[in-house]
Amino acid sequence: MTVLRLLRRPASAGLFLSVLLLASLSAQQPKRIISLVPNVTEILFAIGAGPQVVAVSTYDVEPPEVRSLPTVGALVDPDTEKIISLRPDLVITYGSQTDLHAQLKAANLPYFDYRHGGLDHIFVTMRALGARTGHVDGAERAAHTLQAAIDAVKQRVAGKPRPKTLLVFGREPGSLRNIYASAGRGFLHDMLVAAGGNDVLSDIDRESAQVNTELILARAPEVIIELNSANRLNDADLKQVVAPWQALSTVPAVRNKRVLVVMGSGLTVPGPRVAEGLDKIARALHP
Repeated sequence: MTVLRLLRRPASAGLFLSVLLLASLSAQQPKRIISLVPNVTEILFAIGAGPQVVAVSTYDVEPPEVRSLPTVGALVDPDTEKIISLRPDLVITYGSQTDLHAQLKAANLPYFDYRHGGLDHIFVTMRALGARTGHVDGAERAAHTLQAAIDAVKQRVAGKPRPKTLLVFGREPGSLRNIYASAGRGFLHDMLVAAGGNDVLSDIDRESAQVNTELILARAPEVIIELNSANRLNDADLKQVVAPWQALSTVPAVRNKRVLVVMGSGLTVPGPRVAEGLDKIARALHP
């Protein structure tokens, strides 16, 4: 059995080659893939391996083809019996699913051990999965298309002022409690930087941070971008989303009416749709 582990933060082109070499030395190309990681599911379909996917997690919704597939639990509640009964020859897992890994090893089922990383890590995953599933060319095409879209956004914002930005991806509805924001590393941080903003939490060496109003007042962001999974909000609902921020009237972003809601279902998904989210953030920062 072969287990492919992806590193958290790729450092060089040599790493890409190493990952591809490991993948190419793996077991026979799978015909029955189960994915428990939604963003990796999207990558599989983007590179052409969709027809090999026979089951997904309960949180998979994209692409539309996955909605008719059997589900086998998710990150914290994988249905091991059902997974084994579907006779997969590759299971996509997340790095923290150590109990599941032990059970898959006992059943002699190979798995692809994925962990989130930065924006570049999406390309590492694409190419590694391309090699592992027999879709090297498809993975290269998908990576090239995504890289071109990201580069186009970077070029568009090059040379423009980079406002101090707080990128919020979660909070308690109707309040400023339990605020979660992008911190100094990870794909959301990389997206914000690529879109032409300066992350006000860049000194925090984590992918995300739970922040309170005192910290926001101290950091004084010039722009607050709040990610919302809705594809559209009417004016009344949008005002309700923004209203709690008015309590921080001395924060430049609030004072200058630069609390911006960016909407879309794929904004926090590190996969093929990341360029769309990047474009939306860039347009919010630099209309």
